[in-house]
Amino acid sequence: MKKLSVGIIGLGCRGMSVLTSELLEMRNIEITAVSDSYQDRIEKACSVVKDKYDKKPFATTDYHELLDKSPDAVIIATPWKNHIKITIEAMRKKIAVGCEVGGANDIQECVELVKTYEETGTPCMLLENCCYGRNELMILNMIKQGIFGEIIHCQGGYRHDLRGEIDNGIENRHYRFEEYLHKNRENYPTHELGPIAFCLDINRGNKLKNLISVSSKASGLAEYRKINGKPPLTYTQGDVVTTIITCENGQTIVLTLDTTLPRYYSRGFHIQGTKAMFDEDNLSIYINDEHTPYEFDWKPMWNNVENYREKYEHPIWQKYKDNVSGGHWGMDRLVFDAFFNSIANNKPMPIDVYDMATWMSISALSEKSLKQNSFVEIPDFTRGKWKDKRELLL
Repeated sequence: MKKLSVGIIGLGCRGMSVLTSELLEMRNIEITAVSDSYQDRIEKACSVVKDKYDKKPFATTDYHELLDKSPDAVIIATPWKNHIKITIEAMRKKIAVGCEVGGANDIQECVELVKTYEETGTPCMLLENCCYGRNELMILNMIKQGIFGEIIHCQGGYRHDLRGEIDNGIENRHYRFEEYLHKNRENYPTHELGPIAFCLDINRGNKLKNLISVSSKASGLAEYRKINGKPPLTYTQGDVVTTIITCENGQTIVLTLDTTLPRYYSRGFHIQGTKAMFDEDNLSIYINDEHTPYEFDWKPMWNNVENYREKYEHPIWQKYKDNVSGGHWGMDRLVFDAFFNSIANNKPMPIDVYDMATWMSISALSEKSLKQNSFVEIPDFTRGKWKDKRELLL
């Protein structure tokens, strides 16, 4: 099979990680073009590509020139604010797009994203790796088998101490610095919302209806600067932003952004149904048939995890578990495999533009909710197609 020619736009921390750990290790593609605003990043990328293929890729600081080369596919790993804009430009040139995660700037760009896809038919996938997490997929498989009954409530979060990354953003040329300096919102919703959306059949028989966000004050980064002897600086982003979402079919979702206070890493994946409950933070599960009411001693899944794996492991991980590779505990490799295999086999994307627009819109809507101190409606980017209970292609 002919290898797909692939360009990558954005060669910062995530872009270089994806390039070296994932893309250069994949047999069915070849990196033919790279682009970044900074020349030193380009030179580093060209060096690792040359080491792999014994030839340098096309390189440019202007991503438009990369798109003019018309690769079969492009990976977008730029700052969040450019993701949808570049995705739209690539789709208009009929270049398949794998877009890294983040939040939308405004609702209109989400509308334009869907419109462009429907006009061009160009394949596009949001590269939300957490949808391929081993626990997330096992719980999804249990839900599909009826173990959880009807799903009622879900929680998730991006709960990650990023104080050093954010506050040293100028020195490290990291886009999060500007985001946190000027904006306050749920700025990174898709890690937690993606797996939950699949559990709740969002855009596949259910839809997100409305949301309200509340924010704490912004003190974490100020304290961090004080501890490290830096001059005072006023950040806008609240330390903890909590967003409550209601669904058309009656479920509720709580999302938590918590990135500027000292804490352990957690995505807080939490699913409650009429027959069972799962909680990631203590890796515990409660199932009607296995536990009794008022039982305070939860059963840590991890103490008996292989029994659960044997019974409920998702088919994707049944095939993958003995040969895990790549970043983020293997999730990165799975999401890129899904993207490129869909292109090669001319199949619909597992995480499509309707998912991308819906999940990324939460950032813009959260910001609006915080300013208005009220609920805001979540647009139906499918324009009624969510009522079709189409198959989840994971």
